[in-house]
Amino acid sequence: MAPKFSNKGDGGWTGRRIDLPEFSRAVAARKAELGLPELPDNAGENRTTSKRALLTAIKDVGGKW
Repeated sequence: MAPKFSNKGDGGWTGRRIDLPEFSRAVAARKAELGLPELPDNAGENRTTSKRALLTAIKDVGGKW
């Protein structure tokens, strides 16, 4: 679906287009080839009260942040 402000459905973009699923696979393959480790998730020790509440609400409805 094109954004409402787009007249052509592509926003007039004439540059290179990237297939994101393919790009993701290429990045994962390159990281594996280089032996890069998976980084741990942020422990969240410095989150604000509002951010903690938001993440709890997301989790309560079955979402994953």
